[in-house]
Amino acid sequence: MFSNLISDIFFDLDHTLWDFERNSALTFEEIFRQKDIGVALPAFLEIYVPVNLAYWKLYREERVTKGELRYERLKTTFDSLSYAIEDSLINELSEAYILKLSNYNYLLPNTMEILDYLKPKYRLHIITNGFEEIQNKKLQNASISEYFDQVINSEMAGVKKPHPNIFKLALDRAGVQSNSALMIGDNIEADILGAQAAGFHALHLNAHNDPIHDYCEMIYDLKEIKNYL
Repeated sequence: MFSNLISDIFFDLDHTLWDFERNSALTFEEIFRQKDIGVALPAFLEIYVPVNLAYWKLYREERVTKGELRYERLKTTFDSLSYAIEDSLINELSEAYILKLSNYNYLLPNTMEILDYLKPKYRLHIITNGFEEIQNKKLQNASISEYFDQVINSEMAGVKKPHPNIFKLALDRAGVQSNSALMIGDNIEADILGAQAAGFHALHLNAHNDPIHDYCEMIYDLKEIKNYL
């Protein structure tokens, strides 16, 4: 479908290639054990996962700062669980989480297979809203950094997806026109609509059981990319 049009493929990282939920759970398991947090991990994650996604939306919309995101997602979760915890310990957990998150490097199923399939045919890049200090570590520690020519993050761009300027920066860095670029990501607002507004083609990896839509083609497994490229 895209094969004759596309020269450059831009991937989101978290929830698209890098298995954020699994790596995040392993990180919390480690730091809860170290800090002696008396909350069952499954109960914590049941609350935390949607709370985290909600705070990332606020962060994309410039309604919370990076520091507020890191603190409030934990504070909100512990409050929902009626678990009494000092602010100082929340801040310790937040710092430990960021420090250790990139030590776990599970990728989503078929990530390596699809990167090996695409790399000889296309130039590959990353566009991420994740924090600069850990996104590069994720790529390196997961042994996939060599697949990507350009890695664009929101701190580098000064704006977050879906703002058009981050996509324009990515095109400039890659030296490609938008009509030859394909964005693949999990977030409809940030990855799909944002990319399309900047003139990209788009392919939605439905990692969150989003409802069917007409914005673009949708896949549920990375290996399905082969049906389009």
